Amino acid sequence: MTKKKHNFRRKLFTKNRLVILNEDTFEETFSLKLNLMNVFVVLSLGSIFLILITTFIIAFTPLREFIPGYSSSKLKRDATRLAIKSDSLETALKKNEAYIHGIQKVLRGELDYAKFNKDSILAEVDEPSEVNMKATEEEMKLREEVAKIEKESGEKTPGKNKSDKK
Repeated sequence: MTKKKHNFRRKLFTKNRLVILNEDTFEETFSLKLNLMNVFVVLSLGSIFLILITTFIIAFTPLREFIPGYSSSKLKRDATRLAIKSDSLETALKKNEAYIHGIQKVLRGELDYAKFNKDSILAEVDEPSEVNMKATEEEMKLREEVAKIEKESGEKTPGKNKSDKK
């Protein structure tokens, strides 16, 4: 068994020459010294490189849409748009149903007419919406201008403080 291992190692690292000849003139066109280990390493690295390139091409290009299980970006965009639209339609439907129920109560006489108000009925159904309370650039500029005006008016009338009114 040790002879087989030793023999295999020797074959693995034995130098061989790859020669490419011109068939008509037998002139040597290309020559390369190789051993079995170099060929194995080059083929392994080449196959790994080919697999990586193929994976990146499929993962980061529209080619992935042809693989079963992946959906197109247009389909995802349309699904998101339709989900938002259906949510807004659902809230509008709830408001209309509340309004109709309120009118039906008035028509049946279950509710006084004076108490009936469309806004109050809709306010019961309204879900509080998120309001952006951050100041915009225009508001910030306006605040600065007001602060400057107040500062200038404060400098023109010195001596009028709350402590001076005693």
